[in-house]
Amino acid sequence: MEKEYVTVIGAGLAGCEAAWQLSRHDIAVRLVEMKPQKYSAAHKYSGFSELVCSNSLKAMRVNSAAGLLKEEMRRMGSLIVPCAYDNAVAAGGALAVDREGFSDSITERIKNDPNITVECAEAEVIPENNVIIATGPLTSGGLAADIRRVCGDYLSFYDAAAPIVTADSIDMSRAFCAARYGRGGDDYINCPFDKEEYLRFHHELVNAESAPLHDFDRLDGELTVYEGCMPIEVLAKRGEDAARYGAMKPVGLYDPVTGRRPYAVVQLRRENDAGTLYNIVGFQTNLKFGEQKRVFSMIPGLENAEFVRYGVMHRNSFIDSPRLLDAGFSMKKDPRIFFAGQITGVEGYMESAASGIIAGINMARRIKGQSAFVPPADTMTGALTRYAADESISDFQPMGANMGILPGIDEKIKDKQARYQCIADRALDSLDRYCTENGLVTYKNG
Repeated sequence: MEKEYVTVIGAGLAGCEAAWQLSRHDIAVRLVEMKPQKYSAAHKYSGFSELVCSNSLKAMRVNSAAGLLKEEMRRMGSLIVPCAYDNAVAAGGALAVDREGFSDSITERIKNDPNITVECAEAEVIPENNVIIATGPLTSGGLAADIRRVCGDYLSFYDAAAPIVTADSIDMSRAFCAARYGRGGDDYINCPFDKEEYLRFHHELVNAESAPLHDFDRLDGELTVYEGCMPIEVLAKRGEDAARYGAMKPVGLYDPVTGRRPYAVVQLRRENDAGTLYNIVGFQTNLKFGEQKRVFSMIPGLENAEFVRYGVMHRNSFIDSPRLLDAGFSMKKDPRIFFAGQITGVEGYMESAASGIIAGINMARRIKGQSAFVPPADTMTGALTRYAADESISDFQPMGANMGILPGIDEKIKDKQARYQCIADRALDSLDRYCTENGLVTYKNG
């Protein structure tokens, strides 16, 4: 009898990890990749897992979000992580790689795997067999149309997203909780400005430096945005009071310290059920990350805010994962279809690769009639997968690894690095136990 196989579409970071995991579980893989027959607007190199932007995979230390994620991935049998270390270049505390060497290492291992057959072709439709779609944020053509057909509310536009900060970094001596006109309870954290503070903020906002856009972020050479997601700096340039009558309007709010309506207000809205993360409402932006930190730290109460996600603006195609996927990355209405990578709404190189690991493991377990593998919520991998499947998030936007999506610890530790180390130790112990309970071989000692 012919061996059952899985089609993986896309040989980026997520697709290669998914194929690798399937092979580890003795599942045959047909890996479909259009390069070098055809390239997207962002890709130039013929090898797999090409790094399009930075060559940095972020921090190595385990008591950082990025470092913890990489260590969890390594323990789950990642292909990408060891290839990254094999091709590392000097970058201080970060793991940066030689792009071509990194890509070549992954390509060689994939092509030499006896369970993986590589097919150079452009996928135009979703195949009828078990499939993992890992085509990235620039999915286009017939496949994009077919994904829209099965997903319905498939997002593909020039998007501007607002920054997110941690709740415990907000100075509540300067901010207050309230909803406009008292409707809905204390649903928002409000950061009030007096006139002088607002005018200083407005001046810095309109003069801040924007991030450059790639050619593929433009439509016929022009930047296109929806009025409903207008970047705050673009709105502010329409006039001194434009933001004050828009995202920063103070109507229906009264500062309990002064008893008066503020001159302007920035509102923060809870981003997750745990209340550990807050979104800066209406502050979609295309400012450079350093400029965001500088200017948005002028907001009263956010002087020492910890930004876990800066605002971004780019062409980004991703599905509405909380409505469409379960925490194992399979479609709720058609479980033979899995998604992995940035198309699921994870943000970042390693986050995309991690989703490929989880999708690959879960596809293998589905074929073998086993229960889904979803790491615990106190692991970075588990927190990211749960975020992508959290139906309480109404305005779903991509998210990268950050300590704010993990549950806190009961022990009060003032030193942030020591506190993060405790969180990381807990995550790795939790992951090891979960993997053992579910029969997954882990690689604790490299």
